[in-house]
Amino acid sequence: MPQSFDVIVLGAGMVGVSVAVHLQQRGRAVALLDRKPAGSETSMGNAGLIQREGVFPYAFPRDLGTLLRYATNTAPELRYHLLDLPALAPFLFRYWRNSAPARHRRIAGHYATLIEHCVAEHRELAAQAGALHLLRPAGWMRVYRSQRRLHAALQEAADWQRDFGVACEAFDAHALRRAQPALVGPLAGAVRYLDAVPCTDPQGLVQAYAGLFERLGGTVLQGDAATLREGWSVESAQGTLSAREVVVALGPWALPATRRLGLRLPLAVKRGYHMHYAAGDGPELSEPVLDAEVGYLLAPMRRGIRLTTGAELARLDAPPTPVQLGQVEPRARELLALGDRLDEQPWMGQRPCTPDMLPLLGPAPGQRGLWLAHGHAHHGFTLGPVSGRLLAEMICGQPTLLDPTPFAPARFA
Repeated sequence: MPQSFDVIVLGAGMVGVSVAVHLQQRGRAVALLDRKPAGSETSMGNAGLIQREGVFPYAFPRDLGTLLRYATNTAPELRYHLLDLPALAPFLFRYWRNSAPARHRRIAGHYATLIEHCVAEHRELAAQAGALHLLRPAGWMRVYRSQRRLHAALQEAADWQRDFGVACEAFDAHALRRAQPALVGPLAGAVRYLDAVPCTDPQGLVQAYAGLFERLGGTVLQGDAATLREGWSVESAQGTLSAREVVVALGPWALPATRRLGLRLPLAVKRGYHMHYAAGDGPELSEPVLDAEVGYLLAPMRRGIRLTTGAELARLDAPPTPVQLGQVEPRARELLALGDRLDEQPWMGQRPCTPDMLPLLGPAPGQRGLWLAHGHAHHGFTLGPVSGRLLAEMICGQPTLLDPTPFAPARFA
């Protein structure tokens, strides 16, 4: 006899766990199913930033110089698997088209409605989960090696502050040395984003939210989303589960899952790598720092200093190729005293991306009782709690925190 629930949530990353918590809080009986423990995939290996400043989702480059540099496949901030490009080309063309300045600004207007709630929604869940200690004081930096790039960044920051209320402060080279003495390399200056919140253990935060879900009466089970059948039922280690409604929050694995159900929604992955390092001699790095002109980020974590790479374009099942990590590690050591590597192998994660840079949040077209919550690209960790609340409000027929229309999966139907 199947175990019966109101809703089954597939995927225990930041987005799926947040959906499950919000549904459970609204009186639904919820099962959260994943093949691994909560936060073990993409949610564990990011920069750990709750990016209040991230109103503009990452666009495809449009200027010829950048495109020519990327075409050589040697740029540390972007790499691609050449043999996978033909399959990725239709997605990349739509992504490039939506990155035109006017379209990108319109998309940012929709995106900002989610971003503006990201810190408040995280803090609310973290407080309930007893996990506020995993959140650092707000703030992180983008540092620049050249005056030209610093000047452009300052202009961009001023525009974001004017149009979207993004709080920031600027540093010239001397002020940066005083503010962040751990940075030893030659730098022109920096922009600090004041409202963004760093997390010292991204997987730990996801697991804390999963613990909250269980304390609320939710059920966490191990199972394979590939067994999902219309009706809705799925196989778990404890037997068959059934529910009136199901949420696909599988991140990059939502693509094969939804295709098995007959949906043809555009989704691709951007892969990324990280490695942890022991702290070297000298002052402690007190906040995450992005070397904006090289394309890597250094973040102080519980495990050590985490070095994250730029993006890699490849198919979902392609083998890891952590070339970028080898490219940026020497450049990172120019700026910060890093000790030995602490991980046996580089970690790799895969970010689920849509060609219009907006997540898929809402009912699946033509599939009664099927809801989608994926496609957050670089901001799944940032947007998990607000996306979870928004989707739970839709499922429960409640007034929504914001207009969900721009994120409706039906836009691709």
